[in-house]
Amino acid sequence: MQISGRVKRIAASQSLQMAARAKAMKAEGIDVISMSLGEPDMDTPETVRRAAQEAIDNHWSHYGPVPGISSLREAVAASYSSEKLDRVSNHSTGYEANDVLVSVGAKMAIFDAIQAIINPGDEVIIPMPSWVSYGEMVKIAEGVVVPVRTNFEDNYCLTPEQLRGALSAKTRMLILCSPNNPTGSVYSHEQLADIVAVVREYPDVAIISDEIYNSLVYGSASRGSSHSTEAPSMACFPEIADRLVIINGVSKAYAMTGYRVGWLLCKNRDFIAACTRLQGQQLTCATMVAQKAAEAALTGSQDCVEAMRRTFDERRELICRLAAEIPGFRFREPQGAFYLFPDVRAIGTGDEVAERLLEEAHVAVVSGSAFGCPECIRLSYAISTDEIREAMRRIKEVLSR
Repeated sequence: MQISGRVKRIAASQSLQMAARAKAMKAEGIDVISMSLGEPDMDTPETVRRAAQEAIDNHWSHYGPVPGISSLREAVAASYSSEKLDRVSNHSTGYEANDVLVSVGAKMAIFDAIQAIINPGDEVIIPMPSWVSYGEMVKIAEGVVVPVRTNFEDNYCLTPEQLRGALSAKTRMLILCSPNNPTGSVYSHEQLADIVAVVREYPDVAIISDEIYNSLVYGSASRGSSHSTEAPSMACFPEIADRLVIINGVSKAYAMTGYRVGWLLCKNRDFIAACTRLQGQQLTCATMVAQKAAEAALTGSQDCVEAMRRTFDERRELICRLAAEIPGFRFREPQGAFYLFPDVRAIGTGDEVAERLLEEAHVAVVSGSAFGCPECIRLSYAISTDEIREAMRRIKEVLSR
């Protein structure tokens, strides 16, 4: 059977591959601690689980609207309301239900956005390090990835000078992720404003802002009240609203990775219509039961999100303290998400160190080569404090030899 060239050109997800190797070793009786996946280890909140059960009992088991059920789209729009965003800005975009497309996870929403905008040969700027799937999705659309390597000294944040140097007449998209996977970096409102100032000079460039970790921020990167701590959003800049695509979902903040509900928001109705046509042909709609569960997550008490954020903050402090004791680790303290991204070039390449840690320490991490930064490794601290302590003990023991 023939395999298409576009599929042959894309790479497998290294994070999923490492997780699979760790799982296989566990099945053989080896005590492996996996720090490879970006998945909260907490349970989905009880209110959300109950909403899913009620949706089944109330027969939410048929086809639904392609862009998502109206009540969920309204809840998504409300989560990016002007009132919320005005905490850090004197103005904001403000979204309505018709500006929302619900999809099967944030990953599919990003895929839809890239497919709807990029033509063969179009250039897409991706700051590196970046999440493993952005570039591969661009390849599927036959676009051209323009990687821009960010610097440790800039906390791995794209600078206006770097952006300006990467822009060309063929640029059609910029993809930003804040809080960032894999670095944990968070762009400040001022840094986002500097990026917007450059992009305003290029009206043909769309911006995808992946904000899936926006509720998981810590320290100086956080803002808002004690019950609402979020990262600054690109939605605070209405001057680019007609070409800005916000990506978010329930996977990270509500521990709902398996529910597969994400969304995109955009004020450009032609773009929403294009994504709706695309989604109508490829998946019809997100699972109805999962959509009702996501609605309950957004409209219910957010105390569960704050509790999870505080837990991750405690784990962040723990892993940073332990990582500082490991020879050869050089890292910036993460401000968001749940990843540590140490530079390990003093020890070896990211591939070499990741392989050594799996085989000798029985700790699964992901090489930075998966994210465009081969001298680093990514450690997820979305695991228990006991596992973090033991994993870091093993890592220190092996790398100290």
